[in-house]
Amino acid sequence: VQLQAYGGGLVQPGGSLRLSCAASGSIFSVGVVGWYRQAPGELREWVASITGSGNTNYLDPVKERFTISRDNAKNTVYLQMNSLTPEDTAVYYCNADRIQYGYDTYRYDVWGQGTLVTVSS
Repeated sequence: VQLQAYGGGLVQPGGSLRLSCAASGSIFSVGVVGWYRQAPGELREWVASITGSGNTNYLDPVKERFTISRDNAKNTVYLQMNSLTPEDTAVYYCNADRIQYGYDTYRYDVWGQGTLVTVSS
């Protein structure tokens, strides 16, 4: 059972990217999933999160530009990022607070490997 984050890349200021976070393995359910980012020389910060029922929360600077969503049938969470600025440059990580992969079997605090987003002209 693991999470894989992908979809990063190089984009110009004002551009868009969609990140994906996919849980792999024999997944029964995935709990709250959050996206975090870590810029060079900075601490990792929370960006957005979504509950299993679809309730969302955002870091204020991204609230009007980023959209988090999930497809529970695919065990995948997305982060649509629009109007990107150089300040959004970071490695983006996803985290699940809980993944159920058996009748009564869970993994907690599961992190994906990170995907690099570079916003530059």
